[in-house]
Amino acid sequence: MESIYGISNWKLVIRRDSDHIEILRAVSCDTDAVLPDELFGLPVTILGRHALAPSAAPVSGEEIRIVCGAEGEWDNRNIRSLTFPAPLTDVCAYALYGCRSLNTLHLHDDVARWGGGCLMNCGQLRRLHLTRTSGRQGEALAFLCGELHDELDVSIYTADGSEARLLFPDYAEAYEENFANHHFDYSIMGGGFPYHHIFRSKQLDISAYDDIWDKYLSHDHDADTAIRLAYYRLRCPVELKYDAREKYAAYLRRNAAAAILWQLSLRDSRGLILLLDELSPDENALHLACEQARREGNTEGLALLLERQRKNSNRGFDKDFEL
Repeated sequence: MESIYGISNWKLVIRRDSDHIEILRAVSCDTDAVLPDELFGLPVTILGRHALAPSAAPVSGEEIRIVCGAEGEWDNRNIRSLTFPAPLTDVCAYALYGCRSLNTLHLHDDVARWGGGCLMNCGQLRRLHLTRTSGRQGEALAFLCGELHDELDVSIYTADGSEARLLFPDYAEAYEENFANHHFDYSIMGGGFPYHHIFRSKQLDISAYDDIWDKYLSHDHDADTAIRLAYYRLRCPVELKYDAREKYAAYLRRNAAAAILWQLSLRDSRGLILLLDELSPDENALHLACEQARREGNTEGLALLLERQRKNSNRGFDKDFEL
């Protein structure tokens, strides 16, 4: 088995073609695993059938060992974050079958073909980092949102360097057999269905995404999810129109205390400053946030909150003289 150095530890079985590499099998001992963009000067464009499935049968091919630091247990069930090769275009059937700990997927928007069951039993997948290499929008996000019903937290990085962060809330579909009428009743639970099916011709229109907001709030929805969705749109306002911005900001103002407490738990000072500036929270919200910051030992967050309290109290001493 040939050994080479790389970003992650891998045991690979590959097939070389004249202009590309297909990964037939890949096993890692890393929890944060990065597949190589190229091997032997050829781009890695295909992730083969059952390529990372932990229970996949052995296959014949060229064996490669990629070495990168300390080794743990060689089991793809332990992979939490996976980065696809940048040139990848094909993910074959059952390629990630059974990667049960996989939470985060990094990929480029150029993956055009997805095989059946390629994400089966990847029940923890929630975070997507999607990179666009040109102005063209690929079809990867449309596939992933249609395939996965759980909440998806998606960052889209565009060619000009901007980031759109979009939350796709979860939903569930249920079929219940109606014995009396000899048919099945179909129902949808959760407000996320329109978000996962917003795509037209497999393309995402962010304005249409924002237009769902009022309908989402009118149905049964999770308040914490709504807070995060609104916050991400304000934090990364790609293609965010004025009316949509005002609706998101108004919701966060109505839920200022919960939004600030959530941001404190992340220990994200920039995000906390954004919320404090945007929401102008009242004294009660600031008091609750200060108490949480003290309990968690979040000194930086506490300093920002105390400074905001000081500014609010000073406003009470402003004098306005009229002659």
